[in-house]
Amino acid sequence: MITQEDVKAAQKAWGEGVVAIAATHSSDGDYIERARIHVESLYAYGIAPVFFKPTMAVKEQFRSTFEGALSYFVASNNECPEDLGFAIKGWTRVRFENEGIVVNESNALAMGNYFFTSPEGNEVKVEFTFGYILDSKGNLRIQLHHSSLPASLE
Repeated sequence: MITQEDVKAAQKAWGEGVVAIAATHSSDGDYIERARIHVESLYAYGIAPVFFKPTMAVKEQFRSTFEGALSYFVASNNECPEDLGFAIKGWTRVRFENEGIVVNESNALAMGNYFFTSPEGNEVKVEFTFGYILDSKGNLRIQLHHSSLPASLE
């Protein structure tokens, strides 16, 4: 059974994963492999359908495949030509502020804002909704990931 603490731990792991990809890229390490591990260990690709709408995706809005998700994070496989590699922008921190978390035994939803800290120390606010399921080993996996920039009144 999933708990709110499990969801918060999964969010922490996701944020730390994005920072680790950025750090590996900055140190000329194998950031593509680090991104593969990130997507393989945190998303439900290969287990269940995944609904992923990345923040900056415009032409190819939805990433239903592992390779599409990997492209969004590191732009290494020519899967989606518009991708620039969101996770290799040098993020130094990711923090979540949940508006709410709903838990239903073997699945959970969380919605709120998350904040990405740039190398210069500026925070970028992004809105999110994540849906989680349990895999066969009892690990939380992301089945739904929707991110968007806040609406502007201008």
